[in-house]
Amino acid sequence: MTNNRIANSRLYNQMISGSLHHTPEQVVKKMGAMQAQDYMQAVWAIGLRSPASKLADVERAIAERKIILTWTLRGTLHFVPAEDVKWMLQLSAPRLASQTKRRMVELGLDDRTLESCRKIIVDALKGGKQMDRSVLLQLIEEEGIHTGNQRGYHMLWNCAYQGLICFGPMNGKQQTIVLLEEWVPDCRELSYEGALQELALRYFTARGLATVQDFAWWAGITLTDARRGLESVNNELQSEDINGGEYWLTSHRPAPADEDSGVYLLPGFDEYILGYKDRSAVLEPETAPLIVPGNNGVFLPMIVVGGQVVGTWKRTMKKKGVEIVIHPFGELGNAKEAVFKAAEKYASFIDLPILNISVYSPLT
Repeated sequence: MTNNRIANSRLYNQMISGSLHHTPEQVVKKMGAMQAQDYMQAVWAIGLRSPASKLADVERAIAERKIILTWTLRGTLHFVPAEDVKWMLQLSAPRLASQTKRRMVELGLDDRTLESCRKIIVDALKGGKQMDRSVLLQLIEEEGIHTGNQRGYHMLWNCAYQGLICFGPMNGKQQTIVLLEEWVPDCRELSYEGALQELALRYFTARGLATVQDFAWWAGITLTDARRGLESVNNELQSEDINGGEYWLTSHRPAPADEDSGVYLLPGFDEYILGYKDRSAVLEPETAPLIVPGNNGVFLPMIVVGGQVVGTWKRTMKKKGVEIVIHPFGELGNAKEAVFKAAEKYASFIDLPILNISVYSPLT
């Protein structure tokens, strides 16, 4: 019953259930930051939480500079609100610079080389230009700086954490890169304490029930800083003791008393899983490896029934539509029809018909 309570609260506060019909930019603002290293999965994470929106609506919000895609928390790509991107970078950058120093040395990326790369990139993008990653890396190569062996990725990553670049709108199937200062000139500035306070409030409002350990992991900050952030906003929250642990959630939008029996097709890397250090309330330990096959860090899209992750799913784009394959961990039973309806919601979001939907035998 305690797991059901936690799952129910998270579904509701994360806007997966009980939708308030938010716009894409409102979803991202309420969530604070949404993990986004897989673009098509990440836009569905937004669409799932704004049921009236289509893929085109999410991409319009990106093109209109209301949602920003960049590297932020934990050194990972996230969608973040445009007005919040700078203070989030300032909160994350110093700790990440220390954590990645050894890797930069291994790649031969010293301060002088990185400074040269930053100058090349900034000069190329000045004046509102939008360039594909490959074009920028080619310009760096032409200056005699090798970009292979993951060096190019880390050059761009470093540039982003210096507050110089972010991703712009799509160019076909490629993400463009733009200068952050030109793309979103009006960003809020917060002190470190102010940033901790703002991030803590967004986190527990959108992800409660959650612990301070969950918050520290998600934000990529120390437990000490996480506690400071929580203490600064606990008058906006309420706590519950669950199995000896202290869980927090917003006091302004408590979850409904009824258990959520809904069925949802979540994207890979969704905040329902990646938003917490401890995922055991919604994911059985024995099935947890099945959503990250080979423990390779790639989280598969998930099927959620009654708050619990009960399988994975895969979509394949075709010229005339989409094919969907369902991989349940056990028998779906009465939930099978609801899974099909959830698949139809995804197809509606990407504005393509379902060509075929199939269910594999339960995974073991």
